[in-house]
Amino acid sequence: MHVSFGGPPPLFSVLFTLIPIFVIGVFVFVIGKGLFTWMNNNASEKVVASATIVSKRTQVSGGSGDTSAHTSYYVTFQFENGDRIELHVRGADYGLMAEGDQGQLGYQGTRFLHFHRAGTGW
Repeated sequence: MHVSFGGPPPLFSVLFTLIPIFVIGVFVFVIGKGLFTWMNNNASEKVVASATIVSKRTQVSGGSGDTSAHTSYYVTFQFENGDRIELHVRGADYGLMAEGDQGQLGYQGTRFLHFHRAGTGW
């Protein structure tokens, strides 16, 4: 009787194939989703409307161990009809906004363009 130990175990072969396919699939999905959002924003009309800032928030990711932290900034605007929209904004814009500010919001799809406070001579 001859016992052969040729080649890796079948489970290793399956995992060695499935894990890279999964990682590549997630990578393609994330890029595709970003591209889809970018294309939808470009296809949307630019809107300027009166709005009030009703809330601000930050989201910090990373920062554990030797990795650096990244902060994302979000502002929720409320329109005169009561509808609300939360937009991702740059840190410099975030710092110039306060809850309760009223003014003209410019946006395109989910892309923040500008916010000019009322009474600032814009």
